[in-house]
Amino acid sequence: MLRSEIRESTKQELLKKVREHDYGKYLLKASILKIRGFSEEDITFEFPVTALIGPNGGGKSSVLGVAGCAYKDIKPGLFFPKSAVGDESMSGWRIEYELIDKTLNPKQLTKRSSNFRQAKWVRGDVVIREVLFFGIERTVPAGEKARYKRLMRSTYVHKPPLEAIDSTVAKQVEHILGKPVSNYQVTDYGSDDKFLVGKSDGNKFSEFHFGAGESSIIRMVTKIEQAPQNSLILIEEIENGLHPIATKRMVEYLIDVASRKSLQAIFTTHSDYALSPLPNEAIWASISGKLRQGKLSVEALRAVSGRVDKKLAIFVEDEFAKTWVDAILREKLGASYDQVEVHAVHGDGNAVKTHNGHLLNPAINFKSLCVIDGDSKQDDKPEDGIYRLPGSQPELTVFESVRNNLDENIAILTVSCQRAPDAQARVKNVIESISRTNRDPHVIFSQVGIEIGFVAEAIVRGAFLALWIRANTDFCDVFSNAVRKKIGA
Repeated sequence: MLRSEIRESTKQELLKKVREHDYGKYLLKASILKIRGFSEEDITFEFPVTALIGPNGGGKSSVLGVAGCAYKDIKPGLFFPKSAVGDESMSGWRIEYELIDKTLNPKQLTKRSSNFRQAKWVRGDVVIREVLFFGIERTVPAGEKARYKRLMRSTYVHKPPLEAIDSTVAKQVEHILGKPVSNYQVTDYGSDDKFLVGKSDGNKFSEFHFGAGESSIIRMVTKIEQAPQNSLILIEEIENGLHPIATKRMVEYLIDVASRKSLQAIFTTHSDYALSPLPNEAIWASISGKLRQGKLSVEALRAVSGRVDKKLAIFVEDEFAKTWVDAILREKLGASYDQVEVHAVHGDGNAVKTHNGHLLNPAINFKSLCVIDGDSKQDDKPEDGIYRLPGSQPELTVFESVRNNLDENIAILTVSCQRAPDAQARVKNVIESISRTNRDPHVIFSQVGIEIGFVAEAIVRGAFLALWIRANTDFCDVFSNAVRKKIGA
């Protein structure tokens, strides 16, 4: 997956901007007291671009609707309509909000609520904010939209002029789609609609011949660029009609426009590419009526929601813990390793909750374990399938274990890091130097790789882990035996 073009400093600035309430209008928190399958669930919007992920039917669209219903522009019936047949259970639905709206209160948060009672939605003193909602229907091809049927009639006469697409819009669309659209045109159609005309190799073609993703991106970017400061953007399934790389670039565009115009955006997705530019704080998983914060891969999401083809799923805090546990089991289980999946679910609390939830769910047909980091505040309970990795800080624990026995490890470590045997002295000096200067253990293997000759972090990390496993057979044997028992090996 390509590296995000959004700088880490930009993300940190936006996180700080939210923490300091430096917005004219912003949705900070929604408390879902009762909506569909949700009960007593909170979601906080700590980053101005938020991704909602989860399996089909997991509640992503409901959370998107919850956010929209904080404001007058969005009628609750758009997301939560009541049918005369089958919707007897909506009584008592309620959402509470914490908002920034400095036109109403320049110093304190504004609180509002939405309730469903007496067969209708009740919202008192609804806050006004520009909200743009882009539903899935945006990617329906123009030729299938009833409102454009008149354009297909031979008797139709079009009078409004063709005009060039706004230059800012064209630039942003080109960056997202990777193709120039500066020579595209737009024309008024009907009372408040637009119709697009493309151009390629000197030949014009109507929107009827656009790709669905191309048309939707031009329309979305146009509306977003025209939106006033502090607007809220809601997008259903952001990847619809887009190539994975274009999906990532669309999210990068939202981060950029959030920075430029103080906009807030919330979108649903099933795409890992849509998550890659975002910090962990910006991602929420909606699974069976529960909300969990943090970056989950699609594979981890499958496991959390109970869809695993293997005999055992192991839930860990982060990607390094996943690499560590994978390395232990690959070494110790041999062919039986194929029956295990290890998933990072971002956070020790999420790992323990997911594991415990699986233990209590009779519908899940695979077993699970949980492995927490050495510095976790959660309790390790091997009898309940919750294990703790050694040491206080994972990366530093592995690094120092190898460094403390460097004289006997250096030959194997040098070759495992894909350096020539005569580079042992250099590798040793680099490790000793970094042990004195490193401030952030999370990047320590990357630092070693760069200094010994631009070796990939994954290679260096793997070399250190292999040596750590050799030196810590007691822990590895206990843990791998527990795994064997779970999978019946």
